[in-house]
Amino acid sequence: QAHLVESGGGLVQAGGSLRLSCTASGETFSDYAMGWFRQAPGKERQFLATISWNGGTIYYADSVKGRFTISRDNAENTIHLQMNSLKPEDTARYYCAADRDIQATTKIPRYWGQGTQVTVSS
Repeated sequence: QAHLVESGGGLVQAGGSLRLSCTASGETFSDYAMGWFRQAPGKERQFLATISWNGGTIYYADSVKGRFTISRDNAENTIHLQMNSLKPEDTARYYCAADRDIQATTKIPRYWGQGTQVTVSS
């Protein structure tokens, strides 16, 4: 049973940056692909980015490609999401997710964190 904890959310002005982190425990971290999703009030949860166990494969949603960067540090059991050029429409709760299958991390991952709130003011 993997346990995922996100951190790094907060309030930022439009055009600013934030770096989210997700630390995993309870499973062998390097066995898992890891991803990020977000959910805004009244909207469906949206896939953002995913990274394979060794960082060799990365996928991004078109909406964040070029602005967001996913990375991982297997020694620290942590992944990051660097978010630049933030827009008010990026306001949402951001969730970390994990699955052994990288394709599953883009749709319905097995494990989820509790999320961290990101608010972008205009």
